[in-house]
Amino acid sequence: MTYRSVCSCGRVSRLWIPPLAALLTLLGACGSQAPVGHMPPPDVEVTQAESRDVPIVREWIGTLDGRVNAEIRAQVSGYLLRQNYREGSFVHKGQSLFEIDSRPFEAALNQAKGMLAQAEGNLQQANGNLAQSRARLGKAELDVKRYSPLAKTKAISQEEMDNAVQAEIEARANEDAAQAAIEAARASISAAKASVDDAALKLEFTRIVAPVEGIAGLATVQVGNLVSPTSGVLTMVSTVDPIKAYFTVSEQEYLQSHREIESGGSGGAWVNDFQLVLADGSVYPHKGTFFMADRQVDVGTGSLRLAVLFPNPGNVLRPGQYGRVRAVLGVRKAAVLVPQRAVGELQGGYQVAVVDAANRVAMRNVRMGERIGTSWIVEDGVQAGERVVVEGLLKIRNGVLVNPKDVGAK
Repeated sequence: MTYRSVCSCGRVSRLWIPPLAALLTLLGACGSQAPVGHMPPPDVEVTQAESRDVPIVREWIGTLDGRVNAEIRAQVSGYLLRQNYREGSFVHKGQSLFEIDSRPFEAALNQAKGMLAQAEGNLQQANGNLAQSRARLGKAELDVKRYSPLAKTKAISQEEMDNAVQAEIEARANEDAAQAAIEAARASISAAKASVDDAALKLEFTRIVAPVEGIAGLATVQVGNLVSPTSGVLTMVSTVDPIKAYFTVSEQEYLQSHREIESGGSGGAWVNDFQLVLADGSVYPHKGTFFMADRQVDVGTGSLRLAVLFPNPGNVLRPGQYGRVRAVLGVRKAAVLVPQRAVGELQGGYQVAVVDAANRVAMRNVRMGERIGTSWIVEDGVQAGERVVVEGLLKIRNGVLVNPKDVGAK
């Protein structure tokens, strides 16, 4: 019997065979297939891990504040007559800012001066009384000396002698009283002078002046308002050249900087080489210098507040502005760097795909350090000169063969 058959592999046969043998032959022919070809290695981009000295740069959020922020308050009560400055302008030390109605204080000063004049007049009178008392005392003492021998010889009566002695006693008492009156007059003069000084000071306080040189803020009162020492701040004057930038650093960063300073390392340049990155991303052209560190570390956050002084010619920077304070904490010698895009994160750790000389991939767990621009310092896991995969990480796994293309450092 002759059969014509077509199998799924496309083979056509015309055979004469027994039916069972033909069926087995047909199944065997359909089960044979052409061998499958091998997939080529995936293409990946690689670059070499480099070794170089890199500066360790830190940035912190900083807040600008005046070096001196003087609160201007009224020191006497009265009606505000004038505002003598333009808000937001630069004022000099001693420049008049406000004036309070001075008439009540001028009257008080005149009254105090009158009391002083009266006290000085009382002193002159007391001095005159003292002179008279001393004169009478001198005469009484002379009479007693003259009468004493006469009384012994009975030339004068005992009564005359007793009168002379009594006159001496009264004259001495009058002298003591006159001396006391002088002391009282002197005390009155001292009190009157104090009253004059107090009245003069209060009169001076009616003219409110700038205690420092700087930028004067908005006035919180208007002409005609009644002001007093309890009425609050009238305005603020801030010294802004130089201006302070406050920021906080961790305790570890603070200790690291001091260790590098003591060891003479290149760190510690941060003490006098700060940069300020402004809110628009521009770098302020003037470098800052270290000003102070707070007296204690915050026990809740483990941070320490520092302040840096930045020159501020033209008063461009103002209190309340925010910026990023940047400093170089040190230089890392012979650091091994890889591009940040070569590092993958896995379960809280980091991995880098390294391509060996045979173009096989080794997935390595690595310990990473500081980020430097678009690169990352590798503390452990990769050596300088080894090739790391920067593109194509999703196409590879540990041990696979790849076709690496060197793209250099990016």
